[in-house]
Amino acid sequence: MARVRRVGKRWWVGAVGLLGLCVAAEVQPAYSQQSVAVRAALVKGSLPADDPTAAAWATASVSEFPMSPQVHWPVRITDVTAKSVKVRGLHDGTTVAIMLEYTDPSEDPDDAAALEFMVGDTKAHFAHGQPMAQVEGGPVNIWYWKNKDGKGADLGAKGFGTLKPHSHQDVKAKGVYQGGVWKVVFSRPLTTEHLAEDTQFKPGVFGNIAFAVWDGKKMETGQPKEKGSEKAISSWWYFRADAPPDYSPYMYALLAVALALGFEMVLVRRLKKGS
Repeated sequence: MARVRRVGKRWWVGAVGLLGLCVAAEVQPAYSQQSVAVRAALVKGSLPADDPTAAAWATASVSEFPMSPQVHWPVRITDVTAKSVKVRGLHDGTTVAIMLEYTDPSEDPDDAAALEFMVGDTKAHFAHGQPMAQVEGGPVNIWYWKNKDGKGADLGAKGFGTLKPHSHQDVKAKGVYQGGVWKVVFSRPLTTEHLAEDTQFKPGVFGNIAFAVWDGKKMETGQPKEKGSEKAISSWWYFRADAPPDYSPYMYALLAVALALGFEMVLVRRLKKGS
């Protein structure tokens, strides 16, 4: 009887453990959010703004963000190809370069990607600056790249249906497709003359950034290609271009040492005269 009880107890403990594993597997998220900000490090020398495969990108810190279907505006889709996007940034004090990296099973002319930024101090929604709930509308600055065109576009919007290209085009972009992965680099001067339309980057200050990706050809049967509002998007995250190193503490320390030495020399001279 005691042996039967021990066997029954072991069975019950094993069943509970198995159930716990099943529940844990069920509630485990498909993607674990790790990053909240993109950091653009300050580099010396040439900036790899036109080369997504440059060795400098391998040394840049990488952040990864989840992507989901755009559901705020018709027409919508329920699934997207890009589940996440890896982002790196670099700047040389004059120009900033931001690289998106994401998986795509095939290279197609209509593959596309975009970056989005708030303009000025107005808090805009990440969906084209559309007014929603307690969030005011736009303006937002969108940097767009499409494989068919092979170059960047500088756009603006203040809500759904208002997207249009700027009269000025300061954004450059280049994409490279290798082994089922797109690497797309966007670049633009840190500051421009178009304050009302362009986002401005002040080194050391955090701003907002969002991402969008279009798969120009869906591999799943019956799935339409991603186009227009049918795309993978992210919410707002943070972006910061590193400020130049601050050497002022060292200068103050050197100044303090110089003053101390000067005071000591004056004191020694006076003591010698007095003696």
